[in-house]
Amino acid sequence: MEELLDFSLPGVLLGVGAFVVVRYVLTGFFTVDQNERAVKTSFGRAQRLLTPGHLENPVASSLAEAEKERYRFPQLRVIPPGGPYFKWPWERVHKVSVATQTVNMAFDPESRSANQGGTVLEAVTKDQLNVGLTGQLRYRVSEQNLYAYLFGVRNPIAHVMGFFISILRERIANFEAPPAPRALPLPEDATVSPVAAAAEVSLGTNVSINDLRKNLRDINEHMQRECRASGARYGMVLDSSLITGIDPPQEVESALAAINTAHNHVSSDISLAHAEADQKIVQSRRAVEIETLRAHAEVEPLTAMAAQLADLKRQGSGALAAYLRNVRLSLYGKARQVILEVKR
Repeated sequence: MEELLDFSLPGVLLGVGAFVVVRYVLTGFFTVDQNERAVKTSFGRAQRLLTPGHLENPVASSLAEAEKERYRFPQLRVIPPGGPYFKWPWERVHKVSVATQTVNMAFDPESRSANQGGTVLEAVTKDQLNVGLTGQLRYRVSEQNLYAYLFGVRNPIAHVMGFFISILRERIANFEAPPAPRALPLPEDATVSPVAAAAEVSLGTNVSINDLRKNLRDINEHMQRECRASGARYGMVLDSSLITGIDPPQEVESALAAINTAHNHVSSDISLAHAEADQKIVQSRRAVEIETLRAHAEVEPLTAMAAQLADLKRQGSGALAAYLRNVRLSLYGKARQVILEVKR
């Protein structure tokens, strides 16, 4: 029995060595894909760089001063795409995809049934109207702040979606339409129908749902500015948000359509009134120009005759008398009957 144990001990050691080589050495090589980045941890601690934290990077420039101390994360050694790389048995590799991804803005990673199955996000406007928002959100993992994504928060996508939705709902709740450009005053003789005037008075206060729909681009730009801090907070950068639809409740849709119809009618009447006033102004200008030209045409011969008479007067009284005589003779030649006054 002892001889059997002595004989098998080298084989056992050889088998254990082979297992260690295959299990921990040959399988210790790994590669990183083109759209991935990797971080190694040794006994649970990530490899860090001897540089200041990510607050010195441009990704943290959007943080407020009160937030910088809270979100102070170290800079990690990031393994770029390529390989093969090697890790020891006590090391672990964390791979992260840095490709840009698209998700519905109503998506809830913790409850798939929330927000009508992740399709419509509800919000309340300033006039207490519940609206449904639809759109998409583009995000990617920040390579400059992988510590926050891997170790800073438990579920980064849930934090980012909550951060985005809170900013969006705050914007919808406090949104006010920019002041409309001041309309030109109508001429005194321009008239607007009584229906249009009444509708214009009724629309004196802005309808929030219409303002939101007309200013979707401004809302998207506002969301992009306000969400820049997500990269420094959670290690995920919101590239852009695209709100594509804002729908009111069904019971409000018919009333909103009637208001829009009245508003369009008012705009049409005002445009017609402006066009009619402009046409009258143009016609008046043309009439003034025509009468001015006629007056100049009538005055011009008289002015020329006065200049000619003044020139004859400067040459002497005889020249003027001769001119008058020639004028009389030409008139006598044209006249059929002449009545002369006889001196007694």
